[in-house]
Amino acid sequence: MIEAQRVKVTGVVQGVGFRPFIYRLAHTYQLTGWVLNAIDGVTIHCEGSAEHLDAFVLAIANEAPPAALVQHITIEPCELQHFTSFEIRHSDKEDARETTLVSPDLATCDDCTRELFDPMNRRYRYPFINCTNCGPRYTIIEKLPYDRPNTSMKVFPLCDACEYEYENPLDRRFHAQPNACFECGPHISWYEVPRATSASSSADESTTSASVSWSWGTTREESDAILARAVQLLAAGGIVAIKGLGGFHLAVDASNARALATLRARKHRKGKAFAVMMPSLESVQRVCDVSVEEAKVLLSPARPIVLLKKKPHVQFAQGLADALPELGVMLPQTPLHHLLLHDFCAVSGRDMLVMTSGNVHNNPLVITDEEALRELGGIADAFVSNNRDIRVRIDDSVVRVLSFTHVKPSECAPTVTASAASTGSAASIADEGEEAASLPNAEEETASRASTAPVSEPATANATAPASVSAKPEPAIANATAPAPVPEPEPAQSAYSPAQTTTAVQFIRRARGYAPLPLSLKHEHHANETLLALGAEQKNTITLVSGTRAFVSQHIGDVENAATYDSWLAASSRYEQLFFMHPTAFACDKHPEYLPSKWARDEHRASQLPLVEVQHHHAHIASVLGEHNITHAVCGIAYDGTGYGTDGRIWGGEILVATQQAFERFANFAYVPLPGGAKAIREPLRCAYGVLWAFDLLEHPAAKRIVQAMGAQSRICAEMIEKDINCPYTSSVGRLFDAAAAITGVCCHPSYEGEPAILFDAARGTLEPDFDKRYRMEVVKNTASAQATAQDTSVVVIDAAPAFRALLDDMEAGVELSVIATRFHTALLEVSVLIARMVANVYQLSTVALSGGVFMNRFLVEYLVEYLNNAGLTVALNANLPPNDGCISFGQTVVALRKQKW
Repeated sequence: MIEAQRVKVTGVVQGVGFRPFIYRLAHTYQLTGWVLNAIDGVTIHCEGSAEHLDAFVLAIANEAPPAALVQHITIEPCELQHFTSFEIRHSDKEDARETTLVSPDLATCDDCTRELFDPMNRRYRYPFINCTNCGPRYTIIEKLPYDRPNTSMKVFPLCDACEYEYENPLDRRFHAQPNACFECGPHISWYEVPRATSASSSADESTTSASVSWSWGTTREESDAILARAVQLLAAGGIVAIKGLGGFHLAVDASNARALATLRARKHRKGKAFAVMMPSLESVQRVCDVSVEEAKVLLSPARPIVLLKKKPHVQFAQGLADALPELGVMLPQTPLHHLLLHDFCAVSGRDMLVMTSGNVHNNPLVITDEEALRELGGIADAFVSNNRDIRVRIDDSVVRVLSFTHVKPSECAPTVTASAASTGSAASIADEGEEAASLPNAEEETASRASTAPVSEPATANATAPASVSAKPEPAIANATAPAPVPEPEPAQSAYSPAQTTTAVQFIRRARGYAPLPLSLKHEHHANETLLALGAEQKNTITLVSGTRAFVSQHIGDVENAATYDSWLAASSRYEQLFFMHPTAFACDKHPEYLPSKWARDEHRASQLPLVEVQHHHAHIASVLGEHNITHAVCGIAYDGTGYGTDGRIWGGEILVATQQAFERFANFAYVPLPGGAKAIREPLRCAYGVLWAFDLLEHPAAKRIVQAMGAQSRICAEMIEKDINCPYTSSVGRLFDAAAAITGVCCHPSYEGEPAILFDAARGTLEPDFDKRYRMEVVKNTASAQATAQDTSVVVIDAAPAFRALLDDMEAGVELSVIATRFHTALLEVSVLIARMVANVYQLSTVALSGGVFMNRFLVEYLVEYLNNAGLTVALNANLPPNDGCISFGQTVVALRKQKW
């Protein structure tokens, strides 16, 4: 008996070869009907026997194309229309409330790479070769559904040969929207800056794309001539700006120290490491240690920058990634990158090019020729551009593969997943009732089981009452003159079980290849309401929520200057237009001076739409809880540099007892002054002075030399502290690392945010944890006033004074810097485990959530996960989001939806 069904598939199902896949399946199972792209996904009308219809739907779920991500399949019986064939129809133009998930940009696939270098292929050396399995997606979309007329490819009419491929359901390029060739598609262009102006500090304001004489590669011969000149310039030490998928890169020979120094000087990038692009996995393995997991991420369609450990015997050029144990490496993303690296290797014999963001320090990535000439004209010696417009700027993603060597996966493995990075898909989405994180295809299921453990509900009454966190123990007596030490459980044992290894991908920056990221939410609000969460001011992302889906944007950057703020506004507007959603409520950070928060408050006052302000560190922990659908209370450890606290001070060393809705402050690091406020962050010696003052260590012999070297600055700091002039207090762990780096002389004059902590970690070398009791960070009872609340006043305070005293003692004794740095790091590990065990004992909570920028420190996060696991605790980490402020906007949505009153 013939039946008819209407099948709707949602997820990443457009621009990934999904309709031809459905077409082939329909023929396999002898079905008739049609398939089309709709605004909310893919819709299928199919007619056939019940047995074949069932097999067809199962095949959709189990055999989807590699770049696809099937989130939901809905099936409804419908009227039989007696179709005689199966066809692919044009997209549904009707408006809909629901939205499809947008496919990310995908690196050139193996088939296209083979054709790119095949002299017999008509696309031989065509810089824009692509198919349904690769090429640009999100960066060229103007609106949904994803069809060529809705992309920046609409200005390139297909030639007969390309149109035949585009219309043939059995062809690899069927409805590949960027499909093109030399005859009908985009072409690269070339402009060489006159030598008289190439080294100037900025381009002449009169230099515009219209006024510049560009050379065009409209034929293969012309295109190859441009590539040859670019390679010649790179081999000679020149700097070339290259237009990629989401913006311009600045390329330079990574082996040429003089070229690197020139790039640093022109780009105003003094110390931050450069990332490199290499032609193959084999070339990367020559200079870096590459694990199996790291190789998978390098080769994934997202082509992120992967932070890899340098091989000790390999010499790198000065100015590339000095003093750091890791090098950021990526493989070619586009056909143009493949061609450039291939030709550069052939000409120079070298196989490594720096590919750094095409922008001036702290400004947004440039995406147009006009922007490139204006912003990069004083940096680059030449430009390789093209006439395919970029619709949204997206920087490169940066990831690190973490390894938990001694974790016991069968008992309490960290709740982490490598799914998104290993597949290049937009996300791995877990539905309610499923495991906390899962990989999207069956062949990787084994890896998923090894790296993910579901979190069990703890035996506590508070788990059933998310509106409030468990009551605090008896408060300490107010105004106590000498805080008493807190009784401590036994310290965590350093002995391990037989070696087991699990891995997880940690995002440092989530951008190209992954955006926009859809995350499922266990808590659903009304379908007609849309929440816009504005994120933090640094490493900003935004999140737009409708129904059970939260769309997290790509990395936008530090919203601290006008140009980046404009980019932030543009990203917000684009999200609303792309997903047909307009905010009916807002969420933002509590910080009174963050620009995104000010914007949200202004919109709230103007529109009277609801606004939820979320404490920064609660948002950090909530982002982890939301990613893994953890609805019970946890011990949340949030370590970072800056976050506005509910007591008006700067937080950053917080141990919270938290749910998605509420939190209490169980512990925090003792406050220290920051003389000069933000200036102390830019000048770590000021931070060091505040720490030494707070811990009564200014008279220590090693400290005296530091104070003496500060000269007049030390007197200014003293006066600021004594008179409380521009001298906020902070509990930040990030600032403690800044102080330690400055005191030891590792970094006194940082050139970028986070450099002191990064270099202090690098100074540790490869030493294992070193437990030295002299470095112990003491835990003491806190004092509370009558006005104290559970949010602003903690139960206990962590006093880092002994650790800094031991650090100074070791400096005075001439102990090696690597040992000092290791002991300091280990002291933080030890006290973190101690506090987590105290929370577990007091509240019967078995889950620990870690988030915050400090957890981008590989040593800290890997060993802390191991020690917590060995203490019998389950650990949850950010999985598809970075632990830094890139996760804040999603955390804000989780909290706001739980607190919603609209």
